[in-house]
Amino acid sequence: MDKNEENSPDPLHRLLDAVLDERHHTLGDMAGGAFLSPFHFTRQVSGRSGESPLTLRRRVLLEQAAWRLQRGTSVTDAAFAAGYDSVEGFSRAFRRAYGHAPSDLPSADVRGHWLPSPNGLHFHSPTALYVDAGTPEEISAGDVVGIQVRHDLEDIDALLEAAGALGSDELARVRLPGSAPRGWDGADETIGQLLRHLVLSKEPWLASIEARTAPDLSSGEDPGELRKRHREIGARWLALVRDIQRRDAWQDRIIDALCEPPESFLLSQIIAHELTFSAHRRLLARWMLADAGVDLSAPALDPDPILWHRRTTGEQPL
Repeated sequence: MDKNEENSPDPLHRLLDAVLDERHHTLGDMAGGAFLSPFHFTRQVSGRSGESPLTLRRRVLLEQAAWRLQRGTSVTDAAFAAGYDSVEGFSRAFRRAYGHAPSDLPSADVRGHWLPSPNGLHFHSPTALYVDAGTPEEISAGDVVGIQVRHDLEDIDALLEAAGALGSDELARVRLPGSAPRGWDGADETIGQLLRHLVLSKEPWLASIEARTAPDLSSGEDPGELRKRHREIGARWLALVRDIQRRDAWQDRIIDALCEPPESFLLSQIIAHELTFSAHRRLLARWMLADAGVDLSAPALDPDPILWHRRTTGEQPL
């Protein structure tokens, strides 16, 4: 096994890095970046992706150019950023791929920037490569996921509202020393820490999937301010889940360059991950709020999704 492949968490991602590196303009450049001969590099890329390295690079760079054009970049800047020596050459290639001139590209809300692909690999943003799974093989999760996601968002909002009456001392009091359900987030020893992580946990995923820069996670722990931010994040999160359900895209994958090192995730894994840790934190928050003297007897603070669903839909048990 090649030394670099052995050390790489994702061999395909290593090959794609070599194909798409902005310094690699020729097959020799790409192969050298992967520490392979041009022959073996072409064979590995073609075998894993179904496209030759040069074809894959040209297509993804055209998708990148289209993405930039839809966000206000000029045709000239998009052409040179895509590695073309002239605007004329770029325009000819763009017209062959998209069927019209770069200046005639519809806006992003009318037409996406992806081109037909044999492998589902697409340019998604400056920090992520999207891997479309094609036809899903799993049975659809149905509305179960929708119920869980909406309950999670509304339950967090109810907990933030309940915590609003607490003073800063109660919010900052350590009640569960050593608690850190998701270690890289830091401690969840106080009500303030728990609420903050409940609100901000989804935002890095959204940034990767929505092609945004890494979010500012330095928010304070005031429940009122967190509630405002939660409603903005929650709306984006719910829209994401609904889009995944609409497209039945649970097996689609992103390669997330916001991670160090970059790592690939299925969309289904991301949603399941967040629902799991959020449910755990919501129950911890209830325990801490009760310890702080907050009355949790109101129906809106009952953690049962069955009761929440009946309350919000008017559905009655048979």
